[in-house]
Amino acid sequence: MAKIYWAGQSCFQISVSNSKDHSADIVIDPYNEEAVGLKLPNLSADILLVTHDHPDHNNIKDVKPARAGGGTPFVIQGPGEYEVKEVFVQGIPSFHDDKEGKEKGQNTIYVIEAEDMRFCHLGDLGQKQLTDEQLEKIDGIDVLMIPVGGEYTIDSPGAQKIISQIEPKIVIPMHYNLPKLKLKLDEVSKFLKTMGKPSVAPIDKLVVKDSTLPKEGAMEIVVLQP
Repeated sequence: MAKIYWAGQSCFQISVSNSKDHSADIVIDPYNEEAVGLKLPNLSADILLVTHDHPDHNNIKDVKPARAGGGTPFVIQGPGEYEVKEVFVQGIPSFHDDKEGKEKGQNTIYVIEAEDMRFCHLGDLGQKQLTDEQLEKIDGIDVLMIPVGGEYTIDSPGAQKIISQIEPKIVIPMHYNLPKLKLKLDEVSKFLKTMGKPSVAPIDKLVVKDSTLPKEGAMEIVVLQP
């Protein structure tokens, strides 16, 4: 089972457990309040992923260890393959823009495998489409976290194209406009209209199990509220 919480911008906490003897907390892209305008909630992690070194994604110091006396979270800040607490993480190189990184630099896509499910966080993806090599690694995704706000990342039509490449079972939009956000981004409503699902009601958290995921071809869009 996995519980997915969104803290705004690109920041998520994913808590996985098998209800018996295993659990792990994963935090992705914690932001700096001064840079973003949003207040980062109290987050704790066994594993901490950073997609790129910008202040709205790399606030490592404000994330606490998941367990008292457990030292510091295991931090991953780039491409490679990792295994921590029965969680498999693959970092895949990508670009923050559609000019091979010449304008905004590099970005790491993360694929996370835990509890028989595959999660993908695209970070600040700016590519208009994924390469064959990237798609080979981003295969069989159950839950996709994708930026939709434009300006710094892909926009709604761009997100729609990337979703059609990946074909996930569940899509969670991120990196869009929120009250108090200092960055100028599109509203999530623009993305929902583009996807033909204008009436998705936001929820506080998403709880998913392998056995309850949508069937192939029945993709769901989930809007989380921070």
